[in-house]
Amino acid sequence: MDNTLEELKEQRKKQPSFSVSQLWTDPVGRVGMRALQLLLIGTVVGLVVLALLNLTVVVIPTVIAIILACALWPVVRLCRRGMSNLLAAWTVFLGSLLVLGGIGTALVFSVINEWQTLVDQAVQGFNQVRTWAEDVMGDLTFSIDQQQIDSAIDTVTGFLTSAEFGTGAVTTISAAGSFFTGLVLLLVMLFFLLKDGDRIWAFFVSWSPAHFRSQWIASGDRAQHTFGGYIRGTAIIAAADAVGITLALLILQVPLAIPLGVVVFLGAFIPMVGATVAGILATLVALVANGPVVALIVLGAVILVNQLEGNFLQPVVMAQTLNLHALVILIALAAGTVLAGIVGAVLSVPLVAVAWSVIKVWTGRDEHMQVDPVDTAEEQIAAVSAERERVLEQQKQDRKAEAKAKKACKEVEKQKAAVADD
Repeated sequence: MDNTLEELKEQRKKQPSFSVSQLWTDPVGRVGMRALQLLLIGTVVGLVVLALLNLTVVVIPTVIAIILACALWPVVRLCRRGMSNLLAAWTVFLGSLLVLGGIGTALVFSVINEWQTLVDQAVQGFNQVRTWAEDVMGDLTFSIDQQQIDSAIDTVTGFLTSAEFGTGAVTTISAAGSFFTGLVLLLVMLFFLLKDGDRIWAFFVSWSPAHFRSQWIASGDRAQHTFGGYIRGTAIIAAADAVGITLALLILQVPLAIPLGVVVFLGAFIPMVGATVAGILATLVALVANGPVVALIVLGAVILVNQLEGNFLQPVVMAQTLNLHALVILIALAAGTVLAGIVGAVLSVPLVAVAWSVIKVWTGRDEHMQVDPVDTAEEQIAAVSAERERVLEQQKQDRKAEAKAKKACKEVEKQKAAVADD
């Protein structure tokens, strides 16, 4: 009994003393600390997004002004070679306002004037396609809920032809305020960015820590090139799509060819989705006005133009500006549309592209590498998978050999037992 008590006392002395720090250093504590950090980061990000959504009248004009300034900055630097900074800014600002503003206003009003007719003909074309689909489904013993289809058509048509769509599509920039307030703010900020953009960026860089300054400078340079390259490249691609499809519509004598070309041009600024929707609209209008044969030809022309743009023009014009996977683009479009409507859909992709460019700068992937890290990771995954399969196959062979050995041992034991019995 005395020996047992002594052993218990010795074990109690060896027991480690409890400390509060152990709560954060053991595995559970480390996981809890990491979860708390993620919750704090998520809360801060959520609050920032909420604040930005409540300041749409400031945030959206600011983002658009920055993107336009990045696109026009090469022209500003060219003008500064023979002008003062102020004169160069005024020249580029007024020139872009006259050219882009005049063309944009003419394009938008050309669509608005014919929008009701476009919607009506598109609905008629959809009804024809629906009738054919019902006939086919009827032959295949499938049924379609006519009431739900009619309700969906009425809802979409009512929205597209309502005043809310016209104002919402054009003035989403003023989601938290007046459209004219946002427009004036956009123009003022654009002018000052063209005039003092380099000084403003230098001011922010001057506040960055010295040991991180090179990354900040590289991030700004990549953002400027990404924004500018994206806008210029998208405008070129949109113009090419619009010209190609408009020519096809004019040759086939499809009515409303010019407004449809404008819709194609504007829709091209929404990657992947905009050009497809505009092509479907042109096909439906051709179906109503010219019949199914012309509609099929228009559909083929739309597909041909999109294929030429995606396989030849976009890789040359965009280069590395939009180096994003299609899934990332779709997610960005969905998130931007939910948060800020049409303007969010237009701005989401360049913002994500800039964010990815900045991430590559801070992770060291912006530098030229002989081997792509993704290719290296794929090779490593394949090597690990092959090694795992080899180990599993070896274990399987070992188990089979072990089973054979046990079976042989049992046979030997049976033979020994039979001999012993004899």
